[in-house]
Amino acid sequence: MADNATTGVIAARPTILVDGQENAPLAGGLLELIIVENTSGLYRCEAKFGNWGAINNTTDFLYFDRRTLEFGKGFAVKLGTDSIFEGKIMGLEASFPTGRSPEIRVLAEDRFQDLRMTRRTRTFSDVTDADVISQVANDHGLSPSVSVNGPTYKVLAQVNQSDLAFIRERARTIDAEVWMSGSTLNAKSHSSRDAGTLQMTYGNQLRGFTVLADLAMQRTSVFVNGWDVSSKSGLQYEATDSVISSELSGDTSGVSILQSAFGARKEALVHTVPLNSDEAQYEAEAFFKMSARRFVVGHGVAETNATLRVGCKADLQGLGPLFNGKYYVSDVKHRFDGVKGLRSEFRAERVGVGSS
Repeated sequence: MADNATTGVIAARPTILVDGQENAPLAGGLLELIIVENTSGLYRCEAKFGNWGAINNTTDFLYFDRRTLEFGKGFAVKLGTDSIFEGKIMGLEASFPTGRSPEIRVLAEDRFQDLRMTRRTRTFSDVTDADVISQVANDHGLSPSVSVNGPTYKVLAQVNQSDLAFIRERARTIDAEVWMSGSTLNAKSHSSRDAGTLQMTYGNQLRGFTVLADLAMQRTSVFVNGWDVSSKSGLQYEATDSVISSELSGDTSGVSILQSAFGARKEALVHTVPLNSDEAQYEAEAFFKMSARRFVVGHGVAETNATLRVGCKADLQGLGPLFNGKYYVSDVKHRFDGVKGLRSEFRAERVGVGSS
C-alpha cells in the first residue's frame, strides 16, 4: 500500500488492525467506515463488514465466533503508514438486510471511554487545572501530557460527573482542549495545540466548501463579576478583542466589524462564580475567545489525508480574498464506502475575514 506522505498517492482502502495485527480479510470486506473527532475528545469509529462467506470448508457467518471481533480488543485504522484511529471495541451490531448478505458493525472508542464510564463525587484542594487533569489521567493508568495555564483554586468539586465530563469542563474554563493518543491523555491550550498545517485548494484537494461569516454571536467585550474572598472586595474583569489579536494574521475580526457596523455589544456572564482575579480573567477570556472564533465557520469535504485532524490548521485557497486563509479544524469525520470511496468531512473556524 502506498504511503501518501511520500508518494502523493492516497490508499484506496484503509488498513484494519485488530489487537495490533493487520487483518487483510477484514479490510477487504469493509463496506462502510466513519471515524469521528472533535475538540472535546473521545474519538470514535464505526466500521461495517460483510459477515457471510467461506469458513471451515462451508459457507457461514464469518465473525460470530468472536475470535476476530471481540469486546475489548484493540481496533485501529491506518491510512498508508499513518494511524487515523486507535481504540477498543465497545459494541458489535448484526444486520440482516433484505437482498444482501449479513453484515456486522464494529463500534469502537478511544481510551477516553475509561473516563466516560467512571462517575464520581469528590473535591480537590489548592490545585490548578493541570494538577486535576494529570491526576485523572493517573487514576486511569494513562500517561498525562498536560501543558495548560490557569489559576490555583482553593477548592474544585466534581459532583456526580464522569471523569470525562469533569476534565472537559475544566478544559473549557481555561480555553484548553483534551484528546487521546494511544494511552497518553493530552491537554493543551487552544493556541498551543499544533497538529500541523494542511493546504487545500478548492477544485483539487478541497472538493467542496460552505462558509458563513455571522455577527450574531459576536461580542465587543465580555464582563465577569465575582467576590474575592481573601480581600473581601468585588471582582470585575473585561475581556476585549486584544485576547484574539495573535490569531488574526492580518484578517479583520468579527468583533471589530461588529463595533463598526452596530456599535458596542457587551456580554455579562452571570453563571460564573470567580473567587479571585485570576479566575475572573480566565473565565472572561475563554468565553470571549470561544465566541470570536465562531465568527467564520466552514464545512468542507476533502480528500482524506492523515494530516487533516482536529487541531490542525487548514490553509484553504481558491475561495476568494474574503475567505482564503488558515482555519482551525474543530471537527473531522473520515468516511469510506463502496460508492464514494474515501473522503473527509470537516468543520473549521476562523476569527476574521480577509481583505477584499
